[in-house]
Amino acid sequence: MRKKLAVIVAIALAVLTVTAQLFSAARHTVSNTHDTAQHSRLADWIAGPGRIEPISEDIQLGSQLSGKLKSVNVPEGDAVHTGQVLAVLDNDDYRAELASAAAEVEAKQASLRKVTNGARTQEREEAMAGVREAQAVMANAEAELARRRELYQSGVVSREEFEHYTREYDVAKEQYQEKSEHSLLLNSASREEDVAFAEADLRLAQANEAEARAKYEKTFIKAPIDGIVLRTHHRIGESVTNSATTPDPVLTIGDAHLLRVRVNIDETDVNKVRVGQRAYVTADAYGKQKIWGHVVQVGELLGPKTVRTDEPTERVDRKFLETLVELDPGASLPMGLRVDAFILTDGGQTAANRSQPSDFGNSKTSDR
Repeated sequence: MRKKLAVIVAIALAVLTVTAQLFSAARHTVSNTHDTAQHSRLADWIAGPGRIEPISEDIQLGSQLSGKLKSVNVPEGDAVHTGQVLAVLDNDDYRAELASAAAEVEAKQASLRKVTNGARTQEREEAMAGVREAQAVMANAEAELARRRELYQSGVVSREEFEHYTREYDVAKEQYQEKSEHSLLLNSASREEDVAFAEADLRLAQANEAEARAKYEKTFIKAPIDGIVLRTHHRIGESVTNSATTPDPVLTIGDAHLLRVRVNIDETDVNKVRVGQRAYVTADAYGKQKIWGHVVQVGELLGPKTVRTDEPTERVDRKFLETLVELDPGASLPMGLRVDAFILTDGGQTAANRSQPSDFGNSKTSDR
């Protein structure tokens, strides 16, 4: 009886041992299959931190002159157009300089016209009248001198009287010659060198006016593109500086009709990124929503990480490649938002092509 019981126990133990081994082997096989599938899914994607920016990037607008802000004409969030005046510096002194330079140009233009056109008709007529008058005086003095010469030769008048009329004739003759030369000058054409000097003087005045106008125009900060105001850095009355070493922007604008994501790709994954690959981004504030797009630019130079996640385990000792993902039209996210980006690699793209179109549509389609 005891032998039979021992045999039964031994057989039961053997069966339990074999069953346990088979179960363990089955679990190991399932686990390996799951790990392989999970690894395959992860291999189809490249993940990296990113930051939302407008398609134009952030454009910081500063002043080319140092001064005090007279006005800031747009608040944050306003749409702006190319050439629109966004802010103005105090410019009373520059406006006065421009007015002075413009007046100088008008004066030089008048001088050139005077040199080119010569004397006025009235001046010419007055000069001719003076010539005729001097000629008459000279003729009268010449006749008196001739009469006094005859009387002097006859001994009727003294030598002193004769010499007096001689001097009067000489004076009248000099006056006639002087007025004749003046009249001739007024009626003659302008000299080439006088015209050239007047033209050069005008060009100098015009250059001074252009310089004054350029300085005045620099007091107006204008929008270089159509976009929206992302941030105002200064208020009315604050001073701004024009420094090559320390930027001092007045406003930041951007063209946000399309959004891009600047993604940091780890150096171990740079060989998997291609222009045109599909990608999506997620953000903590938007839960599981996926905002889709595609890769439009892959950087050429590795560098330090530019988008930080503030995670304790974040690696900053590696090199990263900046990649730009353009989001599909209609995406609306705040500028500067940190996101997690996922780029579909070539292998994942093949699988995606076999999926339903709704799996890779816009953000609303992806959420359903």
